[in-house]
Amino acid sequence: MKNTKYITAREAVEIVKSDDHIVIGMMGSEPQAFMNELHHVAHKVKNVTMSSCLPILEAECFMNPEYKESFNVAGWFYTNTLRKVHQNGNISFIPNHLHLAGKKRFQHKKPTIFAMSTSMPDKHGFVSLSIQNVYEMEAIELADTVIFEINPNFPRTFGDNVVHISQADYIIESNYPVPATPSAEPSEKDLIIGKIIADQIPDGATIQLGIGGIPNAVAASLKNKKNLGIHTEMFTNGMMDLIKAGVVNGLAKNFMKGRHVCAFAYGSKELYEFLDNNPSVYFMRGYEANDPAIIGLNDNQISINTTLEIDLTGQCASETIGHQQFSGTGGQSDTAVGAQNSKGGKSFIALYSTAMVKNPLTGEREEKSKIVSTLKQGAAVSLSRNDVDYVVTEYGCVCLRGTTIKERTLLLISIAHPKFRPQLLKEAVELGFIHKDDAQI
Repeated sequence: MKNTKYITAREAVEIVKSDDHIVIGMMGSEPQAFMNELHHVAHKVKNVTMSSCLPILEAECFMNPEYKESFNVAGWFYTNTLRKVHQNGNISFIPNHLHLAGKKRFQHKKPTIFAMSTSMPDKHGFVSLSIQNVYEMEAIELADTVIFEINPNFPRTFGDNVVHISQADYIIESNYPVPATPSAEPSEKDLIIGKIIADQIPDGATIQLGIGGIPNAVAASLKNKKNLGIHTEMFTNGMMDLIKAGVVNGLAKNFMKGRHVCAFAYGSKELYEFLDNNPSVYFMRGYEANDPAIIGLNDNQISINTTLEIDLTGQCASETIGHQQFSGTGGQSDTAVGAQNSKGGKSFIALYSTAMVKNPLTGEREEKSKIVSTLKQGAAVSLSRNDVDYVVTEYGCVCLRGTTIKERTLLLISIAHPKFRPQLLKEAVELGFIHKDDAQI
């Protein structure tokens, strides 16, 4: 007798009805077969909401404005995929801290359908959620209908991310590669910033890194350290390299000693091969892995994040350019606060001192300071000035912990690009952050 749980992706989308709330597996765990068929039911559904985080797939159902009356997307974290179509009018951002992203969203809007890619079932009938465990387990427990897209290419991972196949209402068999990205090659500025941060990290520290040139440069600069641990939201290629080099063993950790804790992973094919059947990497639910209280249990917890712009009081605009949503808060506040809860912990915000920005009048690109007297109008504050700790540019590192507005103004100007320092001093005086005698102008 045919197992009626096993259906095609085309059959699966026929389950969708108007006003459904579909929650999609995050980032590399998007159910691609299901998503690529979803537009076929657009003619018979209205106001279907998809909650998604860091989407990679450019699915027809929300990329094509023809379907905007049928489908809308609520994004926990924007990628270029969502930035491209935000102007269609059916895409909107969900302000969140990552560790509460699922909990708060699902309190507001219960999932009716949850779908994601998973590993293949083992001989006991269990699948792992593979490379994601941020909000996915919560969605499985709450959704009316659960769809697993099982795929032999997805690694079998360990942690609080193992589910029996009986918990799925429907199963789609798929065989596409796991979405992958190569490691970003650090630039000269990245390497300078990476070394500055690495010099502040002691042996035995536990680290959190993101993805991109600066985090990769930090990882490359840690090769001479000993007994490091990992407690992070995202597990990356750089972390894999440090484990293979023997730099990371987790033996100095207080929480989950000897285990490399994360909530999700994204990187190269080599990374996924490393994660497959590797019990040293533990995928913890996002609300626990990113809980600042849990992060702070490890001594010398180090958090490293980046920002788009920081003002002279320490406010970090890390996710918007003015009023325009660019990315998301993610775990920046979670990990920054968590690191400062830690005995000996440090939180770093890293950024280049300048960026090349297009002049709206001339269309020409101009160099602008990323350390500014005031944030752009409408900018979202991702990390408040109350929670900023260390700030690093290619011109140095300053600690804002416990400082006054006057002190942090002068400290931040000291690591701004030299050609912008006089103007920043002038503006700081005009705003009353410092006295004219302090500016020496």
